[in-house]
Amino acid sequence: MVATADASPQRRFVPADLSFDDFSQLDTLFKKLLDRKISSSNELEQWLIDYSELYAVIDEYGQRRYIDKSCHTDDAGIEKRFLHFIEQIEPQVKPLHFAMQKKFVESPHRAGLTDPKYAILGKHWQADVELFRDQNVPLETDQAKLVSEYDKVNGAMTVQFRGKEHTPQQMARFLEEPDRVTRQQSWEATMQRRLADADRIEDFFDQLVSLRWKIARNCGLPDPRAYYFKQFKRFDYTPEDALRMADAVAETFVPLMRKLDAERARDLGADRLRPWDLAVDPQGRPPLRPFDENDIEGFVEKTCQVFKRLSPALAEDFSILRRSGSLDLGSRKGKAPGGYQATLYEKREPFIFMNAVGTQDDIRILLHEGGHAFHMLAARSEPLVFLMSAPMEFCEVASMAMELLGAPHLDAFYPDPADHRRARRDHLKKVVGTLPWVATIDTFQHWIYTHPGHTRDERTKTWLSVSDRFGHDIDWSGYETWNQRRWMAQLHLFHVPFYYIEYGIAQLGALQVWMKSKSDPHGALAAYRNGLRLGGTRALPKLFEAAGIHFDFSKKTMEPLARAIEDELGHLAE
Repeated sequence: MVATADASPQRRFVPADLSFDDFSQLDTLFKKLLDRKISSSNELEQWLIDYSELYAVIDEYGQRRYIDKSCHTDDAGIEKRFLHFIEQIEPQVKPLHFAMQKKFVESPHRAGLTDPKYAILGKHWQADVELFRDQNVPLETDQAKLVSEYDKVNGAMTVQFRGKEHTPQQMARFLEEPDRVTRQQSWEATMQRRLADADRIEDFFDQLVSLRWKIARNCGLPDPRAYYFKQFKRFDYTPEDALRMADAVAETFVPLMRKLDAERARDLGADRLRPWDLAVDPQGRPPLRPFDENDIEGFVEKTCQVFKRLSPALAEDFSILRRSGSLDLGSRKGKAPGGYQATLYEKREPFIFMNAVGTQDDIRILLHEGGHAFHMLAARSEPLVFLMSAPMEFCEVASMAMELLGAPHLDAFYPDPADHRRARRDHLKKVVGTLPWVATIDTFQHWIYTHPGHTRDERTKTWLSVSDRFGHDIDWSGYETWNQRRWMAQLHLFHVPFYYIEYGIAQLGALQVWMKSKSDPHGALAAYRNGLRLGGTRALPKLFEAAGIHFDFSKKTMEPLARAIEDELGHLAE
């Protein structure tokens, strides 16, 4: 799939024939806006609308280049167009965007904009203005190029196993096989392939960490942690709050996860779990295969049925993506790993990317990315694209809550009630493991970005200490090298530093939506969608409030949620 660029018929300020091959055309549009005299709040509002249109056109062009690159990491022409954007267009746009933000922040007519959303925009742009430095633009370009190389290395990985070539994502299917020898051999083959590139990947990471320290210091900040907390507009909690959240996870969800590990080991007849024992059914049943990996259309159709049972409006929203070709779901060689939802701002539609191979986890991922898509569609009537997206802590509520809300309707994939119960139990067990993994990655990043000049050995020791605190109860004997380096498969560490605590905060919000849905499914869904419609026009605590949940990630909130999951697992037991 290649993301073609169609000009929107709604353009009023940007010419329909704008070419990205000639930057002077973009430059002219920016200068028109920067030179425009603004004499009233109404004129300032129109100026914002015109800039929103220009921003949407540029952002969508860049998103399409990124989507193409994700879908075809082995296409030289696509890579060339992506690099042209990040090397030639984006670096020239950034200082112009900064100038636009500054013009708005300094305008005396902001006081006449009484809608609360403008105060949110002003606060966000003020932070961006304070962070912007010309000397960071080339460093950010270097970051993007390194991340692209990381994706390229991962996209090229294939594993030879039992006479066939598989992507690492496709190898995950073998970890669900009841035969323990098959699981072990497939896990070893995948890890050996990943370890072949481990030194190269760690080189990328060292370079990225160095760049991020330079960027933070150029802004006069003590470390990258301070930089990214400000860049991500984390106005409602602090690094100390995040570390306290990790402490609460260690007290509540880690014991529950390890209790489930002990049950799994007992059911498998093993003294201790091994790394290849976490995905298999502990009762020895064959793996759930909800759809044929070659029948992606069937996968999409059944997912649409799940959404329809929740709400016909959600099913219609999902149909928008099907009709517009905004789904690339199957796994194949040359495709980047992972999954995401990208927003095409000018078209005002989402795009979903993933690597489906016919597993239960694929359903969860599509429900997750579908939640992001519904969020974008719910907020797309907002005139300013800058305010369409909520803070990530709430964006992930949209996605994680959809996983939980959709679970009762997975009989669309599993007509056998026993398989349906099993799928729901498997999902809830993954939810239990989510918060400890979030605490692992987030705590690891706190250390990385507050210890300048650390060595690889020091980083490895810290990783092992952190993962021991929050991790599964697994015996890594004989596989210590992989245990030391398994963080390298977590693409967020490379792509978006410090973007992981959001998943933990959002998981707690999503679990609250789920608990409400158990007694009032229609009311919980209505409140959830009410929060989505606000986009980014309210502060984070207000968005949680609009969705009928609390913005809190203390032990007080976690304990009843952990108990509710344990109770539900008991109800679903056979």
